[in-house]
Formats: sequence, structure tokens, C-alpha cells
Amino acid sequence: MAEDNIEIDLDDLQRRMDGAMVALRQEFASLRTGRASATMVEPINVMAYGTLTPLNQIGTVNVPEPRMLTVNIWDKGLVGVAEKAIRESGLGINPVIDGTVIRLPIPELNEERRRDLSKVAAQYSESARIAVRNVRRDGMDQLKKAKTDGMSEDDVKIWSDEVQELTDASIVAIDAALEKKQSEIMQV
Repeated sequence: MAEDNIEIDLDDLQRRMDGAMVALRQEFASLRTGRASATMVEPINVMAYGTLTPLNQIGTVNVPEPRMLTVNIWDKGLVGVAEKAIRESGLGINPVIDGTVIRLPIPELNEERRRDLSKVAAQYSESARIAVRNVRRDGMDQLKKAKTDGMSEDDVKIWSDEVQELTDASIVAIDAALEKKQSEIMQV
């Protein structure tokens, strides 16, 4: 029979949904929670040697204290450029230069800033949910095409249930990650 050869690649759909979760975790890592984390400076790029370079590739990022980050810049000529990139990054951190070391004291978050960060985290998770739903829609479109190519109604129902299960599991994981991040942000 022809319909035996028609299949939907669930592994590809799962991989793409997992990709949305990985992207969400990276966005969450860049959110400041009042504690120092080396991942806070990962999105910062510095104009070094004529090209945009991630901050962690021009120096060593350390967390010597719970409320302090240090970046030890390897090339003394890049210290000023790195300091400017950190200042303009939107992290709300005021860098202090000490030779080739840039100290980043992490200020205590006030209640209003915590609520704002919590809303940003919710926006990030909504973007991840949208990405997962887009992958689901793509899977359902593949099923519609397979149905027109000869897949039986029963097989379409079975496959669509599997696609929906993948979607539901991904949404639950996103919601759990959001809840964890928001409690982390709101923790004093």
C-alpha cells in the first residue's frame, strides 16, 4: 500500500521544539537576578581587531563573589572598548576599570526592577511558545499533505495526536522554566 511509505518526521519536530527551549534558556541566562553569573555578559559583543567579538573571547570572565563579576581583558588596548560595550549593553551595570581587569558590581534589584524583569522573562517564554506552536503547525501541514497523498484518516489522527503530545510537553517545559526563573528573579 502507498500509505505505508508516508511518515511524519517526529524526531525533526522534537528537535526543533527542543531548539526553542534551548534559545529560551539562553535568553533567561542573560536576565539579571541580583546574583553574579558569567552568562550575563555572553550576549555582549566588542569591536576588537575590526570585527565584533564576544566579550568572553577577549578576556576571562570570573565570579569572585556572589555580587561581583570580573573580566580580565588579555589585550590592554581593548579595555576601554570592552568597558564601553558593557556600559551600553543595557545590563544596568556600571563597570569599574582596574588595569586590565574590569569589575562589574551587581547592584541589588529593587521591587519594581524585579517585576520588570519578570515581565521580560514572560515575554521570552511567550516567544518560545510561539516557536513551538509554529513547529506544531508545520507538522500539521505535513499531515494535511500526507492525507492528500493517500494517508488514511486513522493514521492522520494517530500522527496528529503524537504531534500534539510533543507540543504539550514542550509548552509544559517552557511554563516550568518560566515559573522557576520568575521565582529566582523575585527572590530577595
